Amino acid sequence: QVQLVESGGGLVQPGGSLRLSCAASGFTFSVDAMNWYRQAPGKERELVAIISGDGAGTNYADSVKGRFTISRDNAKNTVYLQMNSLHPEDTAVYSCHTRRRGMDYWGPGTLVTVSS
Repeated sequence: QVQLVESGGGLVQPGGSLRLSCAASGFTFSVDAMNWYRQAPGKERELVAIISGDGAGTNYADSVKGRFTISRDNAKNTVYLQMNSLHPEDTAVYSCHTRRRGMDYWGPGTLVTVSS
């Protein structure tokens, strides 16, 4: 059974940093691309970053490019999102996601609040 569990969210001041983690289980982690999404209050869900199964390929939303870095450790079945220079508009619930055999899997999400 595929499970994704995020951690690392919290309250941070503008300009600060956080690192989110997503622990995966129940599938061959190194095969599948992994994604980070976020959803701010009253807004649609947004794709933030993508990483390929081997970690060699990444892509980012324009809104986070140069500030966020996605990475993965296939030995630990974990994907990370390093977030630097955080802005109040980065406040959202961040969720990891993968798609396998035509099915979407989501973690429950972790709340990031950027506020002074």
